[in-house]
Amino acid sequence: MKIRWIHILLVVISGALTALSFPKFNLSFLCWISLIPLFLALHNKSSKQSFLLGFLGGITFNAILIYWIPAVPNHYGNLSIGISLLIYAVFAFFLALFWALFAWFFAKIQRSFPRLIFLLAPCIWIGFEYILTHFLTGFPWGLLGYSQHNNLWFLQMASLTGIYGLSLILVLFQSLFVYSMIHGRRTPFFLGLILVVLLHFGGWMVMKNNPPMEESFQASVIQGNVSSEIQWDQISDFQIRDIFNQHLHLSFEANKQGSRLIIWPEFSVPLCFSCSHNIYPELKYELSRFVQESGATLLLGTNETVISQQLPHYYNTALCLHPDLSMSQYYKIHLVPFGEYTPYKKIFFFIEKMTHAIGELSSGNAFVLHQFEGKKFGTPICYEIIFPNLVRKFVKNGADFLVTITNDGWYGTSSAPFQHFAIAVVRAVENRRFLLRSATTGVSGIIDPYGRVLSRAEMMTQTYLTETIAPMDILTPYTRYGDFIPLSSLTLGSVFLILALASRKNDDKKSRS
Repeated sequence: MKIRWIHILLVVISGALTALSFPKFNLSFLCWISLIPLFLALHNKSSKQSFLLGFLGGITFNAILIYWIPAVPNHYGNLSIGISLLIYAVFAFFLALFWALFAWFFAKIQRSFPRLIFLLAPCIWIGFEYILTHFLTGFPWGLLGYSQHNNLWFLQMASLTGIYGLSLILVLFQSLFVYSMIHGRRTPFFLGLILVVLLHFGGWMVMKNNPPMEESFQASVIQGNVSSEIQWDQISDFQIRDIFNQHLHLSFEANKQGSRLIIWPEFSVPLCFSCSHNIYPELKYELSRFVQESGATLLLGTNETVISQQLPHYYNTALCLHPDLSMSQYYKIHLVPFGEYTPYKKIFFFIEKMTHAIGELSSGNAFVLHQFEGKKFGTPICYEIIFPNLVRKFVKNGADFLVTITNDGWYGTSSAPFQHFAIAVVRAVENRRFLLRSATTGVSGIIDPYGRVLSRAEMMTQTYLTETIAPMDILTPYTRYGDFIPLSSLTLGSVFLILALASRKNDDKKSRS
């Protein structure tokens, strides 16, 4: 069967509908039907045709989902709009390969297992989502399950399976529907529908619970609304102090309301506690005086310098400052490629010649936990929140609640900050922890262990949020066991691919003989 224009239209529709189910569009219900056109287009296609159709669907999905990408290198990296669009296109094409490879697997297995493939398709899909999370530096931004961050009843399953389980059910529901259409059997679809209803009912039952609040306390996140346009080395100390004082004023106000833990965003003020030059010591002194006088604990985003082997190493840091002036520091482990460092320098040697906007930070190597009144908390920084396994390690190591600090100001009011916030909601549910998010320009928020957003700040506003939160010590199945679902699915899909290839080879031998 040849590829016809209707097949192309189907996969384009599939990619577009899937993208529209994510923030900022938030048409999450679309993700329950968006892959149906893709499955219909792939029916009885060759592996080559399926690869091309999947690739086209993936391009459509990613082009819409990450439309905000070119603005960053163009505006902040001083690259031309042409080069920025080229980067965007290359990135979208690369991510589209995962849709294409799913379609290729689907076609190969379909030829030998035409009915079973509809049960295997969800396993293959989340297997590739897992690969996307880890391949090269990983970019698990558009995993299907994130589209359901507002569907709180369904979202509760994430505590059992992680984000991948949500994606699996979304794909399974649609693949069973297509199976019923093609083979004229209603039972598989109705079984899928019953499963979806039961999962929602189970989530509703779970959400009737409230987290234990016996050891509760008040905490605040600060949103300073500091523009990413500011170049810190080109503004005066007076201007820096003015921004600092705005954050300090918000902290005083939060403390007056009873907050004992106050969180500042990622590097919204140039702070360095290990530096002894410029204005850094003065700001450190002011913060030290604040925590002593207020009795509050501060979690700050700083850039720290460590001299090792006579060379300076710079770290994106979450620093916790206590009223007794003791400190703990977590150095960001998973840095942003082409933002905070250049990966695979031998391959991307030309990048540094194109722009000087890429930092050269060092990555940390320990999941340091901070203390607050005898309780521990973990602080994944910015980009790190999109990695499920990384965040769960904070909790498995003993974190009683989570704090994430970020600077999404680079993306303005595009979809990116809202997509980033949605991911944080899922992390809270996966690990059953209160999660506090402090973002420079937004979206800041405080989320409970069931994904309910207790407070949320508007974009591009200067404000603070205060809520009562509590430590939790339970470990969810996902926190305990991690990514066993996608790993099992990847293994299962690979086994059936091998069986399908072997079966095809035997058929070819018989036909020749």
